[in-house]
Amino acid sequence: MFKKLLIANRGEIACRIIATARSMGISCVAVYSDADRSSRHVRLADECVYIGASAASESYLAIDKLVRAALDSGAEAIHPGYGFLSENADLCRQCARAGLVFIGPSAAAIESMGCKSTAKTLMEAAGVATVPGYHSDDQDPQVLANAAATIGYPVLLKAVCGGGGKGMRVVSSERDFDQALAAAMREAKASFDDSRVLLEKYLCKPRHIEIQIFCDSHGQAVHLFERDCSLQRRYQKVIEEAPAPGIDADLRARMGAAAIVAAQAIDYCGAATVEFLVDDRGAFFFMEMNTRLQVEHPVTEMITGQDLVEWQLLVAAGEPLPCAQNQLQFDGHAFEARIYAEDPERDFMPVSGCVERLYQPSEKGRHVRIDSGIDQGDEVGIYYDPMIAKLIVWDCDRERALRRLQQALGEYRIVGMTTNVGFLYNLASSCALRAGEVDTGFIEEHADEIFRRRRVDIEYAAPLAVGVLVQQCKRRAQLAAERSREPGSPWFSTDGWGLPERVLEVQIQSQHRSIGVSLAIDLGAACAITTDAGFDLVTPEGFFQCAEVPPDLGCDLGDVTGECFTAPMNGTVVTLMCAPGALVSAGDTLLVIEAMKMEHAILAPCGGTVSEFYCQTGDRVDGGATLLAFESNQ
Repeated sequence: MFKKLLIANRGEIACRIIATARSMGISCVAVYSDADRSSRHVRLADECVYIGASAASESYLAIDKLVRAALDSGAEAIHPGYGFLSENADLCRQCARAGLVFIGPSAAAIESMGCKSTAKTLMEAAGVATVPGYHSDDQDPQVLANAAATIGYPVLLKAVCGGGGKGMRVVSSERDFDQALAAAMREAKASFDDSRVLLEKYLCKPRHIEIQIFCDSHGQAVHLFERDCSLQRRYQKVIEEAPAPGIDADLRARMGAAAIVAAQAIDYCGAATVEFLVDDRGAFFFMEMNTRLQVEHPVTEMITGQDLVEWQLLVAAGEPLPCAQNQLQFDGHAFEARIYAEDPERDFMPVSGCVERLYQPSEKGRHVRIDSGIDQGDEVGIYYDPMIAKLIVWDCDRERALRRLQQALGEYRIVGMTTNVGFLYNLASSCALRAGEVDTGFIEEHADEIFRRRRVDIEYAAPLAVGVLVQQCKRRAQLAAERSREPGSPWFSTDGWGLPERVLEVQIQSQHRSIGVSLAIDLGAACAITTDAGFDLVTPEGFFQCAEVPPDLGCDLGDVTGECFTAPMNGTVVTLMCAPGALVSAGDTLLVIEAMKMEHAILAPCGGTVSEFYCQTGDRVDGGATLLAFESNQ
């Protein structure tokens, strides 16, 4: 076994690998960029090596720097984690040339599965069903448009070398194809240095089921059952679970066997995930094979009791798999929720900032696990994926595990930035999710329930929100009295809150309500968390974003102001979609900004004219900066 391991990654996966390596007596070397000088993975490692500037292209994607860091530190192997270079055949080859062990498959296996077009051809030859589509080399836009018309809309554009939803677009009609293709190619080039795309028939309401497999150098191959990854937003997974609800033993066995066939077709060795789309008839289609560890691997670990990072290290050291297929079993049910620095109310726009206060669930151990690369006081920057942590729970059955997830999310508090914790809490408490009615369109289909925008939700939360405001007003009055020379002054009395004519204005989930005030409001099990914008109300029925509306606040939601045209965060202008003076319609894209590996389009809120741009393609812009001048024609 290796004595020293270099981890060519950052954040929570680097911390996760360190934990297992340490338990095996392996010394760990971390690498870091300018932005990560004081990051948690650096603090946890036995040694650390600086590899360059904050931009990933100058640090975590610089193969020569990583190999040199491993050699200089005396490491015998490199673990790539996931993301960055985890599926990069060049890193694998350079490790071999330098006498280092790459914790992963061969370069040939990475290349065959890393190119989705090649992968589909190989799977078809191996007899594994694939989704109908176009995956040839000709990338002429007209050829692609003709292929889309032949397949039939809607179609799905996917980066040939992609993953994580980057370079992916659903196209509903021929009218939208050209713009979607250009955006997908730009994003694919920025994320993977390869602009090629493929097309697939877009299956309506499929389930995203993946099989965890492992192969060793002794000819053994096993699967560790399935995970359901259907709960997605912007083509990225949000909550995963294992085992998948509604998958019977026969379908599980057939999918597991197909996944092993896929691995053996390329003489695979190591950890991989074979991803399938499953339709409502139970038919499954090969989608892709990820030649690395997955973000959601902890749910498999929780139900099988196996440490998949340990398995990776054992296999890479030439040892046989720890278990044969007939020795593997699963017990209970597990969920994983990905906690991100992002704003669900703004189409999950990533945000950056400091984790000023961090409160995690009190229970940890067999039932609750937290994988995180962030501690209190750390920064979530603009250069990398905005994941803060993964919250994983286990219990003896799905219903209890889901209740445990909801409870743990209700205890998770992050102060200092907007996160998706409230969204996850509502998602975990969704009636449809409890029923197991999941598919890849679940979040869009149940948006009103998940975002608590239904009238019944607002009517439930409104008196509780006002109760919080009353408590806040009373506390302010008490503090003012304590600081006053006349604490008994009637100006500090709170008795007047009971008068029937007293009304407070409150905003709940962006909806305005006027509520009569009563001191008798019982908050029950609800609690409030103060935020920059107001307070978050955590209740047994859901999570609500609330704020007091000052009585003199006039808000004309129909106004078109400069706020519509400000940068949502620090980023780079990718392209200007029209010229100054151009007449545009509501919903037209005016310009595109790239930040945190994703493109964000600035849209026209109504018909009008772009009178001037204040930026050009390639410019770096700060969050909040005004991007353009717009004149409405309404």
